[in-house]
Amino acid sequence: MKRFLLFVALGLFIKSAGFAQAPTPDWTNQYWPARWIVHPTAPTRQYGIYHFRKAIDLAQKPTRFVIHLSADNRYRLFVNGKSVALGPARSDTQNWNYETLDLAPFLQAGHNVLAAQVWYMGESAPFAQMSYQFGFLLQGDGEAEKMANTDASWKVFQNPAYSPVKNDIPKLRTYIVMGDGDHIDAAKYPWGWEQTNFDDKAWATAKPFGFPTKPRGLGTDGNWALVPRTIPMMEETVIRLAVVRRSENGKMDTAFLQGKAPVTVPANTKAVFMLDQSYLTNAYPELTVSKGKGALVTLSYAEALIDAKGQKGNRNDVEGRTMRGFDDQLVADGSDKRIFRPLWFRTYRYLQLTVETKDEPLVLDDLVGKFTGYPFEEKAKFAASDTTLKALWNVGWRTARLCAGETYYDCPYYEQLQYTGDTRIQAMISLYVTGDDRLMRKAITDYEHSRFNDGLTQSRYPSADFQVIPTFSLYWVCMVHDYWMHRQDDAFVKSMLPGILGVLNWHEQRIAKTGLNGPLEWWNFVDWSKWKNAKDEISGGIPNGARKGGSSILSLQQAYTYTRAADLLAHYGKNELAEHYRELARRLNKAVYEQCWDAGRNLFADTPDKNSFSQHANILAVLTNAVPATQQAALLQKTMADTSLTQATFYFKFYLFEALKKTGLGDQFIAQLKPWRDMLAIGLTTFAENPEPTRSDCHAWSASPLYEFLSTTCGIRTAEPGFKSVRIEPFMGDLTSVEGKMPHPSGEIAVQFQKSPTGALTGSVTLPTNLSGTLRWKGKTMPLKAGKQTVSL
Repeated sequence: MKRFLLFVALGLFIKSAGFAQAPTPDWTNQYWPARWIVHPTAPTRQYGIYHFRKAIDLAQKPTRFVIHLSADNRYRLFVNGKSVALGPARSDTQNWNYETLDLAPFLQAGHNVLAAQVWYMGESAPFAQMSYQFGFLLQGDGEAEKMANTDASWKVFQNPAYSPVKNDIPKLRTYIVMGDGDHIDAAKYPWGWEQTNFDDKAWATAKPFGFPTKPRGLGTDGNWALVPRTIPMMEETVIRLAVVRRSENGKMDTAFLQGKAPVTVPANTKAVFMLDQSYLTNAYPELTVSKGKGALVTLSYAEALIDAKGQKGNRNDVEGRTMRGFDDQLVADGSDKRIFRPLWFRTYRYLQLTVETKDEPLVLDDLVGKFTGYPFEEKAKFAASDTTLKALWNVGWRTARLCAGETYYDCPYYEQLQYTGDTRIQAMISLYVTGDDRLMRKAITDYEHSRFNDGLTQSRYPSADFQVIPTFSLYWVCMVHDYWMHRQDDAFVKSMLPGILGVLNWHEQRIAKTGLNGPLEWWNFVDWSKWKNAKDEISGGIPNGARKGGSSILSLQQAYTYTRAADLLAHYGKNELAEHYRELARRLNKAVYEQCWDAGRNLFADTPDKNSFSQHANILAVLTNAVPATQQAALLQKTMADTSLTQATFYFKFYLFEALKKTGLGDQFIAQLKPWRDMLAIGLTTFAENPEPTRSDCHAWSASPLYEFLSTTCGIRTAEPGFKSVRIEPFMGDLTSVEGKMPHPSGEIAVQFQKSPTGALTGSVTLPTNLSGTLRWKGKTMPLKAGKQTVSL
């Protein structure tokens, strides 16, 4: 994609210099001459892996050869044997992404071959994969490239080597929607199919599929409505496993892991090698093997090993522990240097190789990983007098990275689904640490596309499995508000207002005569807490009062969202609607206070029955001003100290941290990080979904301290929409010094502070051009201007 952007810049230079340049069509606004193509006889909605090829002859090496391409489910494109692209970016059929690439760097004068591996997983597909049917599409950008268009000139082959490895869900004992693994019989594989010298004469002629190819908004039949990809291609970086932790019936050491020494497994032997990456990662494993005809190699992947009781315990422990995870398999054909790579990446810290040979020894030549993920660049920095915080930063950043690809993921190992509750937190980390807002924009747009006739968004999207969490629809509204506060992008934000109103209206219609929200449909998830007395709920994560009505938590979250929505509506001139929702928020707050405030305990109860109390209700009461401002700090202190309350887990502590900032109690943030330190103490290299025992070892909602180090400890926050000014209010707690920097649309914000024993603040603040703001410290303020300035308060 960078090459393509460079090409566009070069093209503009040539045009401005007076050189002629043929215009290219606007492929977002007309039918495409290229056709979707399929196999002529294979079923188009059943599991199948296919290879397409097209030879093109060029008189000279081109300086430009731009194409647009897509597939269902996915493709991997090769040019003259070199892998150049993976796609399309996940979406739904009415917003089906295509990629635009300049292939010129990979082409040569004379004979060239375009080749694509395309797979359709059918019932083996992950929930995150939406689909219409199997198909492949490539459109040349202009006259010179039209020779590459997909049509009957392409050849196709259905690869019989592939079959799915079914995940053993009962064995794994949890919710897994990742799709099946890959089983490859090397003897049936068309090795070298992507190379220029491969003989494809026996391959079938590709068959153009039924309807004309069209972008979104044209035509009558709605198969794939094509839209341009809005995010960059995923990163791929070589990584290697760190150490061999265990070997059975074979010898392997780090020399093999470093690619320096092959390992031979004798004939008629079952050998097992337990390999440790030393940290959790997302990667395409690439295993190279030779000889060993008929040998079965199983690659198993796990976040951690388990003991006899099925517990993970310390993630570094191997002794007495076994692998329980996903599998891929390769059956060797006896030839040299066969490379196995699964169709989709795998998440693992531990990778177990199980080799079962037959009458011939098998040689393991090499095993390498290709780390993959959204190409975020870590631009923010954080350091403090407590150097142990650096480990929390590093692990948080790894967590955030592993939960970001073509969409945000709740967790990379089990689901890879983009849930709004998770995504709101992930997006703030992205903005603060990288400054890259493209994946956040895509996520907001994905949720907009997910809306259904109730007016709500779906809870996770893209997803082939329909799921609704009304509380997450409210967080989608808050996500739009977050984006609006940090980016000046009025057209985009305004385009979301109709959807926002649909979500607000759904919740308004469910406000009961009591003033609290009434019986609620769907899954009203709040947190994976151990809710007391919530026996009428079987889905988990739901507080009292959701099903029958009267939940203070859900009513307060509604008020929290109405206030933010009102800010948006007022900004865009919808003042009456804004005041309507502000008034509704005030009424909800009043109803909660009157019916759920327990004067004896000085706490908000979860329902008017006052038989259960949670941190969640009281945190939201602070965030919504349901309790007077003069009482908010005391309420929050009590909320943190009272262990009889239903406790917020890692996810909802994001809102606790926001309440700390709001009440001026941000100095207590660092002390709240003990649960994160505890995760490091048991060998976690990413932050888990829940306190032990946890399902997922990597959940981005638990990476929120990364954002808080910058927004709370360093105190950097947007002061008005579009981040047009900044408010800096550091909360250093027991720290004596902090320094941090973060990207801003205009440049970089950097702070460096020291705290004296008497409580004075000194240091410096650097703001980008045209950015001003205010520094606050212990009730005192000073103005800030663009550039570097020394501060003392």
